Amino acid sequence: MKSREEQKEKIRSADGFIAALDQSGGSTPKALNLYGIESNSWKDEEEMFDLVHKMRSRIISSSSFSGTKILGAILFEQTMEREVQGSSTTDYLWKEKKIVPFLKVDRGLTDEVAGMQPMKPIDDLNETLDKAASHGVFGTKMRSVVHKADAGGIEEIVLQQFEIGRQILLSDLTPIIEPEIDIHCVEKRRAEDMIKDSILRALDNLEIGEVVLKLTLPELDDFYIQLVDHPRVLRVVALSGGYSRQEANKRLLKQKGMVASFSRALTEGLTAGLNEQQFDNKLSNAIQSIFEASVG
Repeated sequence: MKSREEQKEKIRSADGFIAALDQSGGSTPKALNLYGIESNSWKDEEEMFDLVHKMRSRIISSSSFSGTKILGAILFEQTMEREVQGSSTTDYLWKEKKIVPFLKVDRGLTDEVAGMQPMKPIDDLNETLDKAASHGVFGTKMRSVVHKADAGGIEEIVLQQFEIGRQILLSDLTPIIEPEIDIHCVEKRRAEDMIKDSILRALDNLEIGEVVLKLTLPELDDFYIQLVDHPRVLRVVALSGGYSRQEANKRLLKQKGMVASFSRALTEGLTAGLNEQQFDNKLSNAIQSIFEASVG
């Protein structure tokens, strides 16, 4: 319990950001391609996941990837179940690096209908939460996507997130609730008003616990400050959503109280062909820039 309270306080109030290292089956090939590994480099899914774990291990074990600037790391299930430097990934993150481990628990998105992509059913949620707890995971993450400014559709997306979030809270884990607005949404600004209203209603109806909110960087400065200050919110983090690291950092600097939870923007420019010094330097520069945007 002591370490969990320490983890909770770190997520709530420490300087830094959350690293998203949770690409799953559908997004793994793209992540590997960006890393410089072509799709003909593996013959089956097992080899593909071996390669992506090697990539993630290289990031996690880098000297620049530490708890001084990184609050937490979101993991794919297979990453949680594997090892880094001879220790379980979650033990290595917390015991060696003081980085709080989270687990992606959603099973992907449904096809887009009326501008919305809710989560697919998570039929094995209880088993996954039990497994996460046994690995010492602090919290979870689940993602939906909004492509259109439709109040009814957005309300359904948010309600689904909070319904599952309640189950996660009842398992003594902290959910990262992520109703992403696609950065290419034609009425993005309008959609942001709708999603903030829906989230505020859901938070006011939340009887237990605290959640982390992971939201698309908004168009207006300090737009989510009501969510940052809400008593049911542990932290509000920002996804990069396809923005370059430079653009994401620039937008984040305009959002008081929000910190980063970047994936592609974090690993931008990291490739398999870099030697260790080049790799560590690039990663260190990325971490420093995202850290500065998060605390600025």
